[in-house]
Amino acid sequence: MRNAMSAARQLFSASHTTVDPKEVKKFQLLAHKWWDEQGEYSPLHSMNDIRVPFIRDTLLNLSSDHQLGSPLSGIKILDVGCGGGLLSEPLGRLGASVTGIDPLEDNIRTAEQHKSFDPDLDKRIQYKSCSLEEIAEESTETFDVIVASEVVEHVADLETFISCCYQVLKPEGSLFITTLSKTQLSYVLGIVVAEKIMGIVPDGTHDWEKFITPEELERLLESNGFLVKAVNGMLYNPFSGSWSWIESTSINYALHAMKSKAQEQSSSREPISEAEEEQHPARANTSTTV
Repeated sequence: MRNAMSAARQLFSASHTTVDPKEVKKFQLLAHKWWDEQGEYSPLHSMNDIRVPFIRDTLLNLSSDHQLGSPLSGIKILDVGCGGGLLSEPLGRLGASVTGIDPLEDNIRTAEQHKSFDPDLDKRIQYKSCSLEEIAEESTETFDVIVASEVVEHVADLETFISCCYQVLKPEGSLFITTLSKTQLSYVLGIVVAEKIMGIVPDGTHDWEKFITPEELERLLESNGFLVKAVNGMLYNPFSGSWSWIESTSINYALHAMKSKAQEQSSSREPISEAEEEQHPARANTSTTV
């Protein structure tokens, strides 16, 4: 274990950081607005309607040992870039033990304040103002699940980010990512329309150069010891304020990957029957790009 910890410290040294100071500065001004359901983070509130079931159902399909009413009981989740706790709280309500981390202290203060209103959540969720690489230095193979929702398009070094995720996950642990694909369509809808025309999110929130296609992300994950199990297209309707699963991954997508065993080689994703896909659309396995 000492050797592993020493290797982690060398790998995630000051020269390799996942935190982009310019990105932190962007979100500083909005730190107090996380729980305004009609404000700038409105799309993230409504995203919970599909991302929480996606995480829950995928984890339930991986294990038959779960409690009625607390299906994620006993599962340790790391919510990376947790912001004000919009995803940490519903995962905690499902029974998970959640650690939410964010480099911005103001975000953590907002998250701490909001969870204090619910004594049960106060016990299940802990927040830390720190980077992922700091967690990786002290928490080798600690978590069952990592959630990085709307985060990877803001990190400074994506490969270091994925290496850190691998470091802190237990063997066969799950990694869930939601992000924007890097296509012309995502630029038009995600930046021109969403930011500059409709003002769904503040102007300058996203940098298209940091977007990544699911194919590129899958290659990066599998070269760092993960097996990608599912990729699902997502679509936000600004008029209804709701999200839905779609076949195309050319705008937004959700991905589930698992930390592979040492002896495993890269392989194709799990086959899913038509009946299972109808029952659990979040596990649909698509990689269509426009």
